[in-house]
Amino acid sequence: MAEPKQDRAVRTREAILYAAAEVMDEYGFAGASISKIAERAGATTGAMYFHFKSKEDLALAVMNAQPETVMSHLDSTGMQRLVDLTLVWSWRLQDDPLLRAGVRLAVEQGAFGLQDDTSFREWAQIMEDCLAAAREQGELLASADPSEVAELLVGACTGSQLHSQLTSGRGDLPERVVRMWRMLLPGIAVPAAVDRISLEVGRGRVGVTSR
Repeated sequence: MAEPKQDRAVRTREAILYAAAEVMDEYGFAGASISKIAERAGATTGAMYFHFKSKEDLALAVMNAQPETVMSHLDSTGMQRLVDLTLVWSWRLQDDPLLRAGVRLAVEQGAFGLQDDTSFREWAQIMEDCLAAAREQGELLASADPSEVAELLVGACTGSQLHSQLTSGRGDLPERVVRMWRMLLPGIAVPAAVDRISLEVGRGRVGVTSR
């Protein structure tokens, strides 16, 4: 039986997106030609332009796909889910082309004419939702504002991965994330939650985390 046209189109779009991530991770935006991406995807340039109107549009799609590389690997709740999110992120940044390219493009986008903070805002909203759940579970200090903490975390994680990239190729990023939480948790979580939350650096390595 022939594959439905819609299913084939979805598969083609995904192949192009992942190929673009691989090529942009390797060569950056400027070095990622349309022909390189199409060849990596096993698609025609016509198919690429059918799904994405330009290379900039494709870069935006890669940037905004970051959360899907992390969130499906979480199985915890509240404050532990927030910690686990950053740990899984720190490990997957070392070998997941879609996440690596998304982060690289989001940071470097000004060099190729974009100024889009959608991916940063989406991460902040995801983190704010985790903090809201933590508040419902009685884990968050009354003085901690979920929106403000989420914005702080996005900035801290962005800076940490940039510094780690320069010093160790992100090899020490999980340890940096753990140190960040050791400093931050007492200022936003109730003592009982601080004692209960696991900061085991290997939680993010296996992908699925629960508590």
